[in-house]
Formats: sequence, C-alpha cells, structure tokens
Amino acid sequence: MKNHYLLLVALIGGIVLGCIAHPFQSETWLQHLLNYIMLPAGQVFLRLLFMIVVPMVFSALVLGVYDLAKNQGVGKVASRTLFYTVIASAFSVFIGIGLVNFFKPGADFKVDSSLFEKTKSSVDTITSNAQSTKNFAQILVEIIPKNPLDAAVRALDGEMLALMFCALLFGVAFFLYQDKTKNKEDLIVLRILDEVLHASLKIVEIAIKMAPVAVFAIVFGTATKYGLSIFESLFYFTATVVIGLLIQQFLVYSLMLKFIAKRSPWKFLSDSKEVLLYAFSTSSSNATLPKSIEVAESKLKLSPSISRFVLTVGATANQNGSALFEGVTVLFLAQVFNIDLSLFQQVQVVLMCIVGGIGTAGVPGGSLPFIMIIMNNVGIPAEGLALILGVDRFLDMCRTTLNVSGDLVIAALVDEK
Repeated sequence: MKNHYLLLVALIGGIVLGCIAHPFQSETWLQHLLNYIMLPAGQVFLRLLFMIVVPMVFSALVLGVYDLAKNQGVGKVASRTLFYTVIASAFSVFIGIGLVNFFKPGADFKVDSSLFEKTKSSVDTITSNAQSTKNFAQILVEIIPKNPLDAAVRALDGEMLALMFCALLFGVAFFLYQDKTKNKEDLIVLRILDEVLHASLKIVEIAIKMAPVAVFAIVFGTATKYGLSIFESLFYFTATVVIGLLIQQFLVYSLMLKFIAKRSPWKFLSDSKEVLLYAFSTSSSNATLPKSIEVAESKLKLSPSISRFVLTVGATANQNGSALFEGVTVLFLAQVFNIDLSLFQQVQVVLMCIVGGIGTAGVPGGSLPFIMIIMNNVGIPAEGLALILGVDRFLDMCRTTLNVSGDLVIAALVDEK
C-alpha cells in the first residue's frame, strides 16, 4: 500500500479507536498504553522531524537565496512572495469574519462557568505569553540576531525569524563575495550546506517509514483524551472555522492556482496530499517543512531555489489558516459576551489578523497568545479563551493543514513563469 494511503488509514483508525477508548481513559491499562507506547511513538517521529528543521532551514535558505541572487534576483521573488501571502491572508480573514457575522455561532452560546476554573492554568499561561510579546519596533530589531548560534538553539521556541534573517544575509553575502564567473561548487561552504540539505532530506525518508505508526499514535492519544463530546457545545463555532478553511482551500486557492499559476487545482491537491496528512497529524508547519520541500521538488516540480526560499519563509510567515481562525475566534467570543464590535473595531481585528497570520509561530497552539492580544485590544475578557481550548487541538490540526497547503500554493504562484 502506498504511504499516503497508509497515513490515511492510520489517521482514520486513530480517530475511530480513540473515540471508542475515550470513555475508558481513566483505566490503568489505557493510561499505560498511552504513556508508554503511544506517546513515545509519536514523540520519536516528531523529534526526528524537529531535529532537522534548523539545519534544513539554514541550508535551504542560504542555497536558495544564493541561487536566486545569481539567476533571478532575490528582491523579485521576495516581493512576489509577500504580495501573494498578504492577498491570501486577507481573503482568509474576510471569509472567516464574514461567516461569523452571517451564522453568529456565539449568539446563543451558554457559558459553563466551571470551564473557566478547569482551564485557568492554561489561560494564565497564554496570558503570560501574550504579555511577554514584543512590540513592533522590538520585533524589527530582534530579527537581527546578536548570536546566530543562540537563535538556532531557540529557533523552535520563537527565534525562527532571527535564524532565517541570518541565513538570508549569508546567502546574499556569498553571492556578493564570490566572483560571478565561478560556480557554487567553487565555494566549500556552499558545497557543505548542499550536503547538509540532502542529508536532512534523507533523514525525512527514514522518518517516513515510521510515519503511519506515529500518526496513529498521535491521533489516537488526542481522540482518547478529548473524544467527540466537546464538539457538542462548540459545534457551531467549530463548523464555522472548518467551513471557512474549506472555502479558502477549495475556492480561493483553486482560483489562484488555475488563473495565476496555470495549474490544475485537483492535480496540485492530489500531488500534495501526503504533505497535508502530515500537517493534519502533527499540527506544526515547522515539523512538516522537510516533507513540504521534498514534495515541492519531486512531485510539484517547482524550482528548487524558489521552493526552498518560499517554503522555509512560509513555515513562519504564511499562516492563512491561523489568520482565519484568529478572526473567527475573536468575533465568536465577542458574540458570547454580548460585546457589539463596531465596524472600526472589526476592521482593526481584520488588520491585526492579517499581520498575525504573517507572524504566528508554526508550532501547535501558536495562534493563542496572538488571539489574547487582539481580545485585549477590543475589550473581550481574557478568560473567554477558555471556552475554545477544548476544540483548539482539532482546529489546530485543520488550520495547520491550510497553512501548509498555502505555503505550497504561494510557492507555485511565485514559480509561475
């Protein structure tokens, strides 16, 4: 059986069996199964992927920028990437906010006060993270790392932009330093980075062999913990987010692929399906990045220099699904607390979500601190975030899938000749 079919079977099997096991989650045998078999199996797989993100991002960006500077120009590709990213993010936010205003999923929502107590520690952590968020001037300054090695060490904890800036600068510097008559092979460092990139892709191949087992373990653990009961109270909210994500995927992205990239949306989706299954299972754009680069070059036939640049930048800077989710969540909670947001406030939410979609961390739960910041700006009680924490894991899987799909779509748009 092909690997993507095995992944699909593992995904469905994990959901079904996890939901069946949910009523028995307090049983000792099930706890042992989760803690000593399922959790380690999933974590080993994720750690293999996270392990190579830093060397892959650095090597791919340096090589990609060098090749772009030599052949097509970094400025042109970067400007096209930013343009399409902002356009796609704007569409996603408008879709999400339009759906919330139309369906009003929070209008008749009954608030369970006991939920606030159960999730108080989680909300406190998110609040703390939101309060520690730097202002725009600090972010601009700290994109330039004082210590690139320190930025690499903390890349998966929020310093990815600093590492990416360092890689971009090195790529340009190698181009400026090297005599233009020489080839990439003449610079030893670039040859080493090329080997590092290929070694990283080889590790991805190794990880893929255990992917079906790991995906089953991860999804089974999530379904066992949460079951389907949480969706009953938050069904309309969850449905609004999912419908918005589907519209963005099958309407907006399809139109962009058809009329701008001149590609068949269905074939593009078919070629990308394995990456999307990875994204759904891991809830992390960063963990899916190695597979995205491999599929972009091997199946989608995108230019390596462009795909490496766009996908590595996009894993952090292109979060369409997160932008849509943030907009829906803020307006949903406003409806729950009977806060009537003015047109100006809704425009403010739109703009903040577009910006947030370009800077949300590509890790599970990366959207939540930013949602807290928007809530504070428009006067929504911070504890309201507790209401959606139960379904956040499932919605995180859904929006990450759109984030990763969006990265591939943007790469195809930029690659269009």
